[in-house]
Amino acid sequence: MTADREPAFRHDDTGTDEEEWFRTPLLDAADELRLDPFDRVVVVAAHPDDETLFAGGLIASAAARGRAVTVVLATAGEASHPDSPTHGREELRRIRSIEFRDAVGALAPGAEVHLAGLDDGQIASRLTDLVEAVVAALGPEAESTLLISPWAGDRHPDHEAAADACATAASRTGATHLEAPLWLWHWGHPSDLEPLTENHRLVRFAVDGPALQAKRSAMARYPSQTSPLGPEPGNEAIVGRNVTVHFDRVTEHFIRPLPRVDRPFEGLHEATPDPWNTRSAWYEERKRALTLAALPQGRYAAALELGCSVGALAHDLASRCDAETAVDESAAALAQARAYWDSDRIEWVEASFPEEWDSIVEGRVIDLVVISEVGYFLSPPRMVELARRVSELAPRAVLACHWRHPIHGWPLNSRRVHRILDEHLGMTAGTSITDPDFDLRVWTDEAPGPVHRS
Repeated sequence: MTADREPAFRHDDTGTDEEEWFRTPLLDAADELRLDPFDRVVVVAAHPDDETLFAGGLIASAAARGRAVTVVLATAGEASHPDSPTHGREELRRIRSIEFRDAVGALAPGAEVHLAGLDDGQIASRLTDLVEAVVAALGPEAESTLLISPWAGDRHPDHEAAADACATAASRTGATHLEAPLWLWHWGHPSDLEPLTENHRLVRFAVDGPALQAKRSAMARYPSQTSPLGPEPGNEAIVGRNVTVHFDRVTEHFIRPLPRVDRPFEGLHEATPDPWNTRSAWYEERKRALTLAALPQGRYAAALELGCSVGALAHDLASRCDAETAVDESAAALAQARAYWDSDRIEWVEASFPEEWDSIVEGRVIDLVVISEVGYFLSPPRMVELARRVSELAPRAVLACHWRHPIHGWPLNSRRVHRILDEHLGMTAGTSITDPDFDLRVWTDEAPGPVHRS
């Protein structure tokens, strides 16, 4: 438990009797969760023992079936005994980190373990750090990865924050995200399940005998939580039998979270008129000049810029185009663009891509597409879909330009973005510029011909 915020329940309350949960038909009626579609399982725990309690059977089953397993621990749970007279936070951090590694080893020998090192009870204040840790654990090829997090509705602030971080990470990587209730079984009642069964949101995983034994063995690795630290007041057991009984079932239950829209740059543009100094930095001015110089034709009838931000590149492109559509999903960014650049050649469009692609290109014949500094802010599946959609336009040229340095919290980088475009555009590679800070690539609809020199 967390010491910094009084929860809506206490771990030492009697809680809901397991027999009451056993009698509800809603648990058995849940859709079955199968591991067949997944080649990897990533579990994110807010505190040591969360992973064993809510997904120990799934972890053990995945490992036994040859799936790769990764467990990310957000905090070491050092706030579990705030009133202990014998164990301070650092000692608890040390003890619980050891217990965690031992427990994961009992569930899935050889599993990868990542410790994010956040402070117990403070995940919400370090949400960006946890998103980065989870995205790094998922990697750039997560379409067949199952991501398990705590349930956002568990009435625990760290569980809610961890769920938020994982929802963001899933949207950025394409992983399948499920949330696992933990404290719900303690404070809740069967009636609390009814909203979760709507639209098949509640799913169940069958835990076989060996997996259940592995889960019990792993839970035994947490004596700091299941037994008193000592006889003194403040050293009482945190996870008693009244809690663990809910996790000795032959099923584990998970919840499909409601869809969330990850729009990380709206707030950034609201707070800062030009967050990347695109209108004033020499780097940006030079990059735009090279972008225009790399275009193979002197003029285009209609250009499409995806991810225009505050419109600096769109403004310069307008000098080479009869008409231009500049798209961004941030309303704040487009408001800045409209206010700063007054051009009747540019149509500013608020839309997400590739999701709203049809409305973006409807009725337009596009002969130039520019994708600058935006590809790595899409998940790999979205980037692939975008490349396919651009290819369907059959433009005369596509230009992509992206920052070469690490993009923290996102799985793609410039090299991977341009590789996806290479694989899916079906166009001829043209000009390529490798700068210390950015990669610029051009693809054209023309086959390379012989070079003539007089």
